[in-house]
Amino acid sequence: MSAIRWIVTIALIVISVVLTVLVLMQEGKSQGLGAIAGAADTYWGKNKGRSMEGRLVKATTVLCVLFFALAVLLNMKLF
Repeated sequence: MSAIRWIVTIALIVISVVLTVLVLMQEGKSQGLGAIAGAADTYWGKNKGRSMEGRLVKATTVLCVLFFALAVLLNMKLF
């Protein structure tokens, strides 16, 4: 196994562990009965992209793309 393949494999393992932690840190998306009464339109609901929850969602998206790209790269057996 070449050195590049080892590095990509280790990166894939690290990304998968970090991705698991990020998914577990996120809140549930169910709003319950508050969504019926319009309670979802609060300040925090409108500015979720700037909150910690928004950053977790963005980081999860980026890590998912990296995970799939590395998985495909390893499966192609270029090195």
